[in-house]
Amino acid sequence: MFIHRRIVACFVTVAGWTAAASAATLLLEAEGFDDLGGWVVDQQAMDQMGSPYVLAHGLGRPVADASTVIEVPEAGSYHVWVRTRDWVAPWNAPGAPGRFRVLINGQPLETVFGTEGAQWHWQPGGRVDLERGKTRIALRDLTGFDGRCDAIILSNDTALPPPAEPAALTRLRRALMGMDRPIDEGTFDLVVVGGGMAGTCAAISAARLGLNVALIQNRPVLGGNNSSEIRVHLNGRINLPPYPALGDVVRELDSGLRGNAQPADHYDDERKLAVVRAEENLHLFLNMHVFQVEKTGDRITGVIARHVRRNTEHRFAAPLFADCTGDGNLGYLAGADFRVGRESRAETGESLAPEEPDRLTMGTSVQWYAVKTDAPVPFPECPWAVPFTDQTCHPMTRGDWDWETGMNLDQIGDIEFIRDYGLRVAFGNWAHLKNHYVGKQDYAHYRLDWVAYIGGKRESRRLLGDIILQEQDILEQRSYPDAMVPTTWTIDLHYPHPENTQHFPGAEFRSIARHKPIQPYPVPYRCLYSRNIENLFMAGRDISVTHVALGTVRVMRTGGMMGEVVGMAAAVAREHDATPRGVYRDHLDELKALAQRGVGQPVEPAVPSRPDWLPEEAQNLAASARVEASSVLDADRYAVRFVNDGRMDLNDNDRRWVSQRQALPAWVEFTWPQPQTLGVLRIVSGWCDGRAPRPVDPIRSCVLQVTTPTGWKEVPATRIAGNTDFEIWRRFDPIRTDRVRLLITESPSDTARLWEVQFYAPQTR
Repeated sequence: MFIHRRIVACFVTVAGWTAAASAATLLLEAEGFDDLGGWVVDQQAMDQMGSPYVLAHGLGRPVADASTVIEVPEAGSYHVWVRTRDWVAPWNAPGAPGRFRVLINGQPLETVFGTEGAQWHWQPGGRVDLERGKTRIALRDLTGFDGRCDAIILSNDTALPPPAEPAALTRLRRALMGMDRPIDEGTFDLVVVGGGMAGTCAAISAARLGLNVALIQNRPVLGGNNSSEIRVHLNGRINLPPYPALGDVVRELDSGLRGNAQPADHYDDERKLAVVRAEENLHLFLNMHVFQVEKTGDRITGVIARHVRRNTEHRFAAPLFADCTGDGNLGYLAGADFRVGRESRAETGESLAPEEPDRLTMGTSVQWYAVKTDAPVPFPECPWAVPFTDQTCHPMTRGDWDWETGMNLDQIGDIEFIRDYGLRVAFGNWAHLKNHYVGKQDYAHYRLDWVAYIGGKRESRRLLGDIILQEQDILEQRSYPDAMVPTTWTIDLHYPHPENTQHFPGAEFRSIARHKPIQPYPVPYRCLYSRNIENLFMAGRDISVTHVALGTVRVMRTGGMMGEVVGMAAAVAREHDATPRGVYRDHLDELKALAQRGVGQPVEPAVPSRPDWLPEEAQNLAASARVEASSVLDADRYAVRFVNDGRMDLNDNDRRWVSQRQALPAWVEFTWPQPQTLGVLRIVSGWCDGRAPRPVDPIRSCVLQVTTPTGWKEVPATRIAGNTDFEIWRRFDPIRTDRVRLLITESPSDTARLWEVQFYAPQTR
């Protein structure tokens, strides 16, 4: 077991809870169990409820047991306390879906946990007789619907419940661990808190410029919203004036694939980790959550982080810090000025601002998707979930970004409630589609395959800098001497969907986006540091902007470029022992020079390849075929004749065939005047978005079919599923025919996009 199962060998009193000197008291942190089984660790609300916890997120299928082995110091009768809650109790919903049992040496306690209490509390589990020596403890999920457990206490001394208040509980944990001071991790040149795109790029940028950097991330992966935990693709253009090299680091981390709520490998967590771990000067601390700062005056001198699995505390010192947490957590802890919600039109003069200020923010998305299966798949009734009817349900198999909720709530303080409501919505809607919907037969062969348990946030705190960017700066293209990071996304503000408001007033979970187009605009460097904490940078969605301006700067490629600039500014600051403000005041030209040069590794542009086994003189047989298609999006711009014209410019989106939207399956048919002998297929698909290092959105699933007297027959060797490459080569047994077709069954946005399809005669080498 990772975590403390510490024996109390001294008198411990915390908030009225007492363990005597002779007592044996063991605290078992569930997130630190030796084997988590199918349970996952959730740290999103640890600042609110005091700890990470484990979650049985099985999508209606009970997950495998989490288990650990402890050493019981002395035989006797032990009181059992389990910190948990009934997670649907805040809505007075019936059914307690988060039920689980605690097993001791394979035997379940009589109590079923997770059945009571809207708040986190210590649910009593009665008494259990334990022998001295090794004892196995396990958590057994009973439902697959997000039961949760923080910790278990076993004590042979007191029947009083342990403290519930988070601060008192922290003191108890420290006492039971014997932890009187944090582990000293050393002094760095720059400490970056938050490992999303902005923080990761900031750390890489500074490390490549020679700084000794600590990157602290409270999850096991990097990327934030672009990780496999949340699954949002990158947006925003990179490599633009005034500093075209900005964005090179973003490119290195970018999988090049678009699409939200896709399979985990779409977001390439390993790619991000590999780039970071290759940096000699960069020290990565995963699963570490910063919860405390040390200050001298208006300067941060150190931060204290708690390990999410081990609960150990660690200290990091530095002269410079960067808040890339999204929520502005570091700045908040340090006392930085910040803003939450919408400014009034009278205050900012922005046309898109409301008449009166309020606390409304853009919300958190809980995305999900289902997959098609060969056999029918049942799904249980969910009486505790949000109820739906055929009039209010959402008939679909994927919940994208617009499954967004909590706009009228505190995106930080209420995050567990917000995420849980998103779960109740997703499960309730799916249960209705599977069990009650008039068209339920259409969903019989679908299995709910993924629902996010980490919420995808857009907006919370915005830390205030020397400039607070606003709408007029962007639309009027106001010029600043420190103009740096190009923002290119529209001013994209989200609101509750009117129809959703009609059905679920005040409890909306679907949103609409209202876009105001902009020209690329360079965000000033002075938006990237705190106006009142002397040594604090920020990058990402917590920078110094109004609510309206946040609508454009919040997308992740833009945030990544902010990080690149922050890393450069930190290098200048260390060189001159300057503050972030001092870099602007006294060393701006040096920062501009670094931005002009960039710190990214060169990325070779994607070019079509030709396999070694295909002779240069091989003839493309598709060129002589007549071509037809199932549909076309634009008969002039995306004509089907482009798929065999022999021209492939991966930077030109016009000379492609594109099917109508939402028109899959789609097909392209090739017919020759005389039969041809075919043995090689080449497909080049997708589109150029001007930002990713290679074409995006290639077709995912397709197969070549040949005509027969009884209809179309598949060529098995050409069957492709789950593809992520823009170029595909397939060899197959020779076929002689005058007619084939490429059948496309899966592609992003249900739209097929082809630059070229080619056929060659069979190749033997």
